[in-house]
Amino acid sequence: MELSDSRDDRAPELERRIVLSQYLTAIHCAGSSPPAETGLMTNSWRGRFHLEMHWWHAAHFPLWGRPELLERSLGWYESVRQRARGTARAQGCPGARWPKQVGPDGRESPSPIGPFLVWQQPHPIFLAELVRRAGGGRGAVERYADVVLDTAAFMAAFAVRGPAGHGLGPPLVPAQESYADVRASAVNPTFELAYWSWALAVAQDWRRLLGLAPDPLWDEVSAGMARPRIRDGVYAAMDAPPYTVPDDHPSMLYALGVVPPTHLIDRETMRATLRSVLATWRWETTWGWDYPAIAMTATRLGEPAIAVDALLMPVAKNTYLPNGHNRQTNTLPVYLPGNGGLLWAVALMAKGWDGGPPAPGFPDTWPVRQEGLLPMP
Repeated sequence: MELSDSRDDRAPELERRIVLSQYLTAIHCAGSSPPAETGLMTNSWRGRFHLEMHWWHAAHFPLWGRPELLERSLGWYESVRQRARGTARAQGCPGARWPKQVGPDGRESPSPIGPFLVWQQPHPIFLAELVRRAGGGRGAVERYADVVLDTAAFMAAFAVRGPAGHGLGPPLVPAQESYADVRASAVNPTFELAYWSWALAVAQDWRRLLGLAPDPLWDEVSAGMARPRIRDGVYAAMDAPPYTVPDDHPSMLYALGVVPPTHLIDRETMRATLRSVLATWRWETTWGWDYPAIAMTATRLGEPAIAVDALLMPVAKNTYLPNGHNRQTNTLPVYLPGNGGLLWAVALMAKGWDGGPPAPGFPDTWPVRQEGLLPMP
């Protein structure tokens, strides 16, 4: 990707971040297991890796023509699948429930948050689909079929049918972990509802590719997820008090951006939500991957100026050191989900999605040249 024709003085800095992030993720995030959030640089969270972050470390590899770098760690799910099946079985569900905070053996760490987090569940479906789209074809479908099908089987069973549709929780901790203290009542986070619906539809497509009959429950849950809560014209983070607090991840935005369009999300309501977040959020409480995630939402909404501004927002958690690392704090000088998220965001901004416009995330003052990038779903 080349941005040298841009008329914006910030273009060289974004190009620097892109180049260095490709290098850093290749050496820190392309091993045989999902990486720690600080990669091989320093210890974080006692050396454990966080499966909700695997997407942020490695999902960009297929988009940049390097699916084999994702596949090195994608196979890890099969190595712990029987343990994940045991977790699902103990909770009365079929399929596999993936843990949150683990070592290579896949055992869940004791935590008041980890066992209640669910947004990592659809990740293996998304990651496997990216490999398939990047030229993996039938071979990828056969390699990852058991992981995809077991993931979807758990997801469909985990959703609880109610008068408003199929819901998630309680108990539950959303991606925005600010609600961990109310996990016993947390229900229907906006991001997770959309992600559930989209991933189950993709898994159903995989059944067809495998020559299997569609699973009626997967269709029922995908089409019938509860509608996200709207308050004062914007999406709430979840459908239970306190609904939305303006710190940590503004995860409701990611229901359109990280997640491709679904029938659950209204574009204009999401546009209003984006503007509300930009006006009210406490940026010092965010994390490095929030900025590329906001850029993804802006790109999907046709707001390229906001997308670029989000990627380059001059706040502490969006700092990129001379060596390219996304510094967060004195105790977290390296944060690779920010680098991986940046690469996903700029690929979306430059290449777009199936059937979409060219370079939807860059304004006219940012002519972008790229080759080899793949479009998103």
